[in-house]
Amino acid sequence: MHIFLILLTAVVGLNFISLLVNQVFFSHELDDLVPAGKLVTVDGKQMHVCSMGDGEETIVLLPGFTVPLPSADFAPLMRELSKDYSVVCVEYFGVGFSDTIETPRTNENYTNEIRAALAVAGFSPPYILMPHSGSGVYCEYYATKYPEEVRAIIMLDTTSSAETSANIPKFVYRLGKLQQAVGLARPLNPILVSSTLGINEKNGYAPAEAASYTKFMNHYYNDTVADQLWRLNENIKELMGLPFLSGIPVLKLVAGETLRGKQTGEAYQNAHMARLGASAKWQTIEGNHFIYHGHVKEIHDAVDQFLQAMKTGQ
Repeated sequence: MHIFLILLTAVVGLNFISLLVNQVFFSHELDDLVPAGKLVTVDGKQMHVCSMGDGEETIVLLPGFTVPLPSADFAPLMRELSKDYSVVCVEYFGVGFSDTIETPRTNENYTNEIRAALAVAGFSPPYILMPHSGSGVYCEYYATKYPEEVRAIIMLDTTSSAETSANIPKFVYRLGKLQQAVGLARPLNPILVSSTLGINEKNGYAPAEAASYTKFMNHYYNDTVADQLWRLNENIKELMGLPFLSGIPVLKLVAGETLRGKQTGEAYQNAHMARLGASAKWQTIEGNHFIYHGHVKEIHDAVDQFLQAMKTGQ
């Protein structure tokens, strides 16, 4: 019992020291970072909109869940696509350089915020929406409510709207927020970013992009992000009750790793396409869920082929 108490005291003491160090020395580490794009005012708050290229078609990149700095995360893909298109990345409230907000993270609010941010930044529809992961839900809602503003949707391994996902318990967020405050993951984040996520020079990332992404990982958890995670199923269920306009062309790029998953294989993808109608199709790009980490050329080629087929009516 004495040994256990000594060990417990040591663990608590180390965590307390780590908490103090993290709060004292790293609480302002984001202050000197400069947004790559522009900050626009939406609902009295600041949203970060980053853009590249000047092509006739405008592709709007929308980040998946748990991405701390989308403008850096999408950077190599933006550089590749900007060779032929205008490319815009919208950082939602709560992530990247955008402010947090207390407005509920519903489909309607996300859609209104995306539309407003793009308009204030000087972009006009129709857009080619390119969502990753959970953002596919918001894009489908956008296209359902404002079909005249959506030329097409090109999905990057998105969440299906044909079935609900697993609920994320609230205690997971609370643990994450505690871990963030203590800074336990701080020493591991550079390894996670470079090796696991592949945000490195080999995959086209500038050292400054990888460094900024890593810093933002240390400050990711906030109440706005938590509300987004908790409302995923609620937003999917709302979408299920809305008919999708089958005339909007949809291409879903599915990661090979996702396709081999027990719950996300061919049946999952086909059910999603069936909900989206005859103008929707999917194809595979080998890689993990973050298929744009190292596969930007394949994505560019798929986009070119898809849009060319739309023009020729094939």
